[in-house]
Amino acid sequence: MAQHDSPIRVFLMDDHEVVRRGLKDLLEIEGEFEVVGEAATAAQALARVPALKPQVAVLDVRLPDGDGVTVCRELRSQMPELACLMLTSFSDDEALFDSIMAGASGYLLKQVGGMDLVGAVRTVAAGGSLIDPKLTAAVMARLRAGEPKDRLSALSAQERRILDLIGEGLTNRQIGERLFLAEKTVKNYVSSLLSKLGIERRVQAAVMVSEIKSTSHSYG
Repeated sequence: MAQHDSPIRVFLMDDHEVVRRGLKDLLEIEGEFEVVGEAATAAQALARVPALKPQVAVLDVRLPDGDGVTVCRELRSQMPELACLMLTSFSDDEALFDSIMAGASGYLLKQVGGMDLVGAVRTVAAGGSLIDPKLTAAVMARLRAGEPKDRLSALSAQERRILDLIGEGLTNRQIGERLFLAEKTVKNYVSSLLSKLGIERRVQAAVMVSEIKSTSHSYG
């Protein structure tokens, strides 16, 4: 294993302070990790992570003001290089599916042993995955088999708004002006939603929007 010249930068999001403190102690005692920030809520994480630029974000799946899956999706739309490791108290197939669709690198139950968790952070920091390949294959098969309307369930609310504006023929710059987003942020959102919809070009997305609207008054 290659030695890191500088510690792996980690961000922790969990609504329980004792959990965050335990995770911080577990990681920092190893000497190869630095916990650069913490959050108790989704809003705090979304505000703090981009400025702190961690390599790994350890995210609780269930939060008082939202969920870790949405946080993962939003952060990775801004920071594609960020590795997200989902932590949950519950074994939930739907949450696993949503986590994979959001681009998470790993999914662990909180009952995992301390050294296993440290190893998981090390693995995702190195670009590895901690989701069973069989589960990943099943998720991708489910996505490919779905009708376009079903695929939309993988999109965040912001991605759906952007998809609508693509359907209106707006450019990334125009979408940014409409939604008060930087053009680069819009570009990242577009790349993410095209990937989730299983298509390569925005013109295909525009066609998909028109097809869906011709068969349904609403797909929200």
